[in-house]
Amino acid sequence: MKNYKKTKIGILGGSFDPAHKGHLIISKIAIRKEKLKKIYWIVTKKNPFKKKSFFSLRERLNYARSLVKNLRKIKVLYLEDKVKSSRSIDVVNYILKKKKPKNLYFIVGSDILLELHRWKSWKKIVKLTKLIVFSRRGYDRKSKNTIVSNYLDKNKITYIKNKPIKISSTVLRKKMKRIN
Repeated sequence: MKNYKKTKIGILGGSFDPAHKGHLIISKIAIRKEKLKKIYWIVTKKNPFKKKSFFSLRERLNYARSLVKNLRKIKVLYLEDKVKSSRSIDVVNYILKKKKPKNLYFIVGSDILLELHRWKSWKKIVKLTKLIVFSRRGYDRKSKNTIVSNYLDKNKITYIKNKPIKISSTVLRKKMKRIN
């Protein structure tokens, strides 16, 4: 692996069930605004908050890779076999150890910020990374007064006021269920 000591790397994790243009939009904005060298889309086998995935892991990885195939700054990874965990803290530690970036950015939507304090080792995650929080309709105001946002220094969190993204994996799955 390349030595990234002077670079800024972003992590966008999730089940990507399926990946979509919204993921691309926020990735491109994060790259531009924070001058990121690369963003890793970290695909997890199973979302711990959902019963099961709609698409298989292989389908999700293949589709996500097809979306970013011409974008050298976005790379799709599945790390659970290497990390032996699906926990974000373990992924963060793995990326820090293997890539040694100058700064590591953890990219989330404002909806996630409401629940982040329930994640395993959330204080370590926000200590080791800088948060980039993207706007999600109905969550922005609440997200600025959460346990996590109140815990962090202002230089450790960036709020991005993006245009509403009307597409989501949930909406896409519902449409596909109606078709099938």
